[in-house]
Amino acid sequence: MSSPSSVQFIDSALSCTSPFALSYTDPDKKWLIRKHLILLLQNFPSFRPSVDVFTHNDGNIVNLLFATGELHVSNSTSPINLSIWLHENYPDMAPIVFVSSNLGSQIQQDHPFVDPSGSTLTPYLQTWLSPPCNLLDLVRNFVKLFSLVHPFYNSSTFASIQPSLVSKREAMDRLSCALHYDMIAMRTESEDDIENLSTIQAEMVKRVNVTKYMIIKLEGEKRNLKKKVREITEETDVVMNWVKAHDHDNISANSIEDVFETADDESQVVLECLAEDLAIEDLMYALDKAVEEEVMTFDLYIKQVRSLAREQFFYRAKLVKLESYDK
Repeated sequence: MSSPSSVQFIDSALSCTSPFALSYTDPDKKWLIRKHLILLLQNFPSFRPSVDVFTHNDGNIVNLLFATGELHVSNSTSPINLSIWLHENYPDMAPIVFVSSNLGSQIQQDHPFVDPSGSTLTPYLQTWLSPPCNLLDLVRNFVKLFSLVHPFYNSSTFASIQPSLVSKREAMDRLSCALHYDMIAMRTESEDDIENLSTIQAEMVKRVNVTKYMIIKLEGEKRNLKKKVREITEETDVVMNWVKAHDHDNISANSIEDVFETADDESQVVLECLAEDLAIEDLMYALDKAVEEEVMTFDLYIKQVRSLAREQFFYRAKLVKLESYDK
């Protein structure tokens, strides 16, 4: 039985007409509120009625009745502090229920029915319809739910459901729990996939940037080569026209190299040294490209470059010596 003081408090609060009167206006609904509250207190004596100001999410401020008490769901877990606020349009609108954190205990993360602030949202509240929904069945439903998944302990274990052994409401609650944790698992897996794909995307963007840079460099080199080809072609045409104008018979009978002759032996030596120097320079350039394209090992490259550098030094020293004689 509910205590006389609790019943008297409810009657007094519902009949109050002062500026602090409750926000319930319909007499029939007031009678249902009284009936439901007393029925709750009779079956759960730990709950006590009270009155206070409640602020909705939209900022609307109302004076409401609420009941607070402890739920004991098992001997191995701590009791759960519950606050049940009766909406100003109760019983047409579902109550607003909060779980208070116990001393030293925090609401477990990703609980299917209680968010970190303590606000609750259960299938019973989501599908609230009066009648048949009422405060007593709501609290009984909370006892069953919290025996499945306690707010302060990770106990989300669900046995296989036998439809013939459980009620439709209990089956719905268990299904909601299972779906909630399945969604968490899928969300975690999706977040991991997104992170991996983001890493791959960043790597692909990096490779695209490198490729664009290489294409720009190759296009620049292509333009330079085309320019050099045009210059060499123009120079060749000038030389060929001069040769044809001055030595037509010789150019038709011999190669272009045979058309030109050095003035003396010293000039011939200078020409040969310059040709060898330029040939070695071209060969070193080709070796550089081979190393860049990993066609040749670095050790072999160094060995060849050293040998060519010594040979090139010999030809350049010979040229310097010949120039000093001329002076």
